[in-house]
Amino acid sequence: MYLICGEALFDVFIDRENENSGSLTLEARPGGSPFNVAIGIARLGGRSALLTGMSRGVLGEHLVRTLKRESVSTEYLVRSGERTTLSLVGVDDLGQPDYVFYGLGSADCSVTPDLIPAVGPEIKGVHFGSYSIAVKPIADAFATLAANLEMRFISVDPNVRTMVEPDLDVWRSRLNEYASCADLIKFSMEDLQTLYPDKERALVAKMLLDAGVKLVVITDGGRTVSAWTHTDYVVQVTPPATRVVDTVGAGDSFQAALLAKLSELGSGNPREAVEKLSRKQLKGLVNFAVEAAHITCRRRGADLPFRTELFGLSG
Repeated sequence: MYLICGEALFDVFIDRENENSGSLTLEARPGGSPFNVAIGIARLGGRSALLTGMSRGVLGEHLVRTLKRESVSTEYLVRSGERTTLSLVGVDDLGQPDYVFYGLGSADCSVTPDLIPAVGPEIKGVHFGSYSIAVKPIADAFATLAANLEMRFISVDPNVRTMVEPDLDVWRSRLNEYASCADLIKFSMEDLQTLYPDKERALVAKMLLDAGVKLVVITDGGRTVSAWTHTDYVVQVTPPATRVVDTVGAGDSFQAALLAKLSELGSGNPREAVEKLSRKQLKGLVNFAVEAAHITCRRRGADLPFRTELFGLSG
């Protein structure tokens, strides 16, 4: 089972504008990158639990019901009376999202180190990502947790949100902490250019591999995905052309597929799988993740695929 650590919120889409009245129609959907990844793993046939601060209010209860409906364990939720984060999402003509967050001090940001539950033996891998690795106090809580996860697989997707934490030095410092203990780090090209604007992707990959990371994957929207392993395997995969509705949740689908497939390759132990990845397995792993993201791009919002939709890539 994977323990996914990070925020849970509502993505609020501007559905339409009434030009006569000046009013907006909004559509709210459960989301947050880690929330999506946990659901994505479950939909792909894996087992997952979410560790986050969760409001006891009506929005928090809706998020809990969604997790249970998607077969994601709620055992590691930290319940509180704080409010639920909202993310206002605007989508441009190319399907690219623009986010405005309303939620610092909300339940998912307010978990302190002393509130983190003990991690049970059923947890074989732990994933960290998005603004919960940068915003205190939750960032301190997760960094402490990561540093004490002996012999467990650790993955990270920084999913940088400068509108939540604008100080890039904070993001870089936190990423350096995780690099010392992570097995997998996945970047989008956008994140890489934000954090390391003067470095080529291969140089960033080498920097992370030298720090001890076993697998580095860098996505680039609809362009080539590159992956590097600690055993010097390098693969590149170009996603197929598709009609994009929007790209919300595409990176989360990619991440969930990476984790689900690694667990399969390792017979439930992703750490063992990433240690022994062959070049053929690496290529299949990236192709599997690309196809998962490809499906999500064809649908509105973070609607992650089920395993049956990737049946042709199940081997």
